[in-house]
Amino acid sequence: MKVTGLALVPPPTAADLPKVTPELLASVLARYSRSNQGIGAILAKVDLANPDASIDRILNFVDYGHASIGGLTGGLAVALDDVSMWLAYKIFEIATMADGQESSTRYITMDAANLPSADELGLPADLAGRWRDLMARAFAAYHAEYARLDALATANPGLVRLPPNARPAVVTRLRKNYALDRARYFIPLATRTNLGLVQTSRMWAATVKQLDSLPHPEARAAAQLIRDELLKISPRLMRHSFAEPSYAAQAAQELATSLTLGRARLSAAPLADEVWVHVDRATPPFLPETQPVAEALRHRANRYGHQGTATRRMRVTFAWNNLALAELRDLNRHRTGHRYTPFIQAGFYLPPEIRHADHAGLLTDQLALTRELMERGSPAYVHSLLLGAQTPFEHSTHADKFIYEAELRTGMGAHFRYAEHLSAALREFLWLVPEAREHVTEGTAEPE
Repeated sequence: MKVTGLALVPPPTAADLPKVTPELLASVLARYSRSNQGIGAILAKVDLANPDASIDRILNFVDYGHASIGGLTGGLAVALDDVSMWLAYKIFEIATMADGQESSTRYITMDAANLPSADELGLPADLAGRWRDLMARAFAAYHAEYARLDALATANPGLVRLPPNARPAVVTRLRKNYALDRARYFIPLATRTNLGLVQTSRMWAATVKQLDSLPHPEARAAAQLIRDELLKISPRLMRHSFAEPSYAAQAAQELATSLTLGRARLSAAPLADEVWVHVDRATPPFLPETQPVAEALRHRANRYGHQGTATRRMRVTFAWNNLALAELRDLNRHRTGHRYTPFIQAGFYLPPEIRHADHAGLLTDQLALTRELMERGSPAYVHSLLLGAQTPFEHSTHADKFIYEAELRTGMGAHFRYAEHLSAALREFLWLVPEAREHVTEGTAEPE
């Protein structure tokens, strides 16, 4: 694992603007909020070549509960190389205010050499060999199914949803994506990936604090490396980033819940789709909503258009019983509201083009290892999972954000499986809110 902080510098066109470090920016803006002077007058009192005295004086407010000052640092960019897919998922779950990207499964190395060591992941020493063997077999299944599906799509181009008059290079890319996106359910969750995030010092401190409070060795190692990098950029505010008892207590409780539920539901059989959608349109008696839903939606030219108060005030919670971890990686990155999953394997998804029976031995052995780790109470059970593992997943947000997600994740280029999940949730939403039907566009996810 390698963590790199990225220092932002102004472009040449900003040469005449004041130059401030992230913490000096926070200090100046904090003083700005407590002064009737303009920003120029405040900057004139700061020695930009030696700003530490000003920074220390103002950032003391953070220690007295004024955490919002930490949000004034602007975006601090950090790149994390070679972390497990589980850790990437966890960071996105925690960092709800971050902008970020993770490497696609279409572009990372699919090989047992691209796994952290069993020790890095906290796997019990007596199970390490068994785990390594299982991961190698999972990669072998991935490569075998990819080759088979690619050959199938080459022989039968009609299997791939191609746009009209597609150029040969596009045909080749979409054919490969057809195979890649169906074989990916055999990829181990422990596979190394890369991610980059940008968020304020305040949110980085909260993220690192939570990572440092988890029982997973990889998470704690990442916390230390991220902290070391950010100390170069925002040294004062990162002192609030160490493990804290309330975080550790909640992490322990959530792990216990996952282990109990996971042992009870553990299975490698495919789970039939279930979707649940709840809409809450209640408003205070002294502030009722008078705008029709159709009026809130009809002015949009596309999914990025602004919506009215009728949908922005409407609460929506939606959940699936069987979201595969492959899709969870994507849907977990929608930042609004709250996302929750116990992160278990209640079933195992494979697309219709792949038969469970052809991989019964691998899935049986994977299930046995996961059960063994869960029975030992090991948080490392997550690293025995493959991307086909199906877990319940719930997301609570507002209707405008749900509509955006549903249109995006069924739209052009959406992965076929999460398009199916969002289509099902959208049908339930439109049954509950029929006035929105005419103004919400469900896509066809073509081409993939």
